[in-house]
Amino acid sequence: MSKHVDYYLTPVSPYTYLGHDRFVAIARKHGASVAVKPIDLGEVFPVSGGLPLSKRPPQRQAYRLMELRRWSHWLQVPLNLHPAHFPTSANLASRFVLAALEEGIDAALGLVGALGRALWAEDRDIADPATVAAAASRPRAATRPRLPRVPKRPISPCTTRC
Repeated sequence: MSKHVDYYLTPVSPYTYLGHDRFVAIARKHGASVAVKPIDLGEVFPVSGGLPLSKRPPQRQAYRLMELRRWSHWLQVPLNLHPAHFPTSANLASRFVLAALEEGIDAALGLVGALGRALWAEDRDIADPATVAAAASRPRAATRPRLPRVPKRPISPCTTRC
């Protein structure tokens, strides 16, 4: 039985950034194929009952920061809790991730990691074309084992059924 993961993500999520490298390592370790599927949480929240960060109660916002600090410490992954360019649009970054899939899954996964680091560790704006282009031009995954390639299929918006 082959192993496969549909990886729904948004490049602007601190949780995508914090968990991405571990996810990729686990997928490689188990020989799982991965389909990268960027989603727009701005479209998902209204149909799922979720709230954007700015509309959450102050207590929930404070708890989120506490949890992010804990995970950053536990995973030993640097994280700026208050990046200058957050919240920001994920549209451009997501389009670049989709374009990177044309190079292969390793290119797309490498770009997701680079975008997360740019926003959450380097305090850069991933809605800025120059930042995204720089992240896309970084060497990625060339020396690491390649993940199995996933057959191409349409990417759904994931707003009603995933």
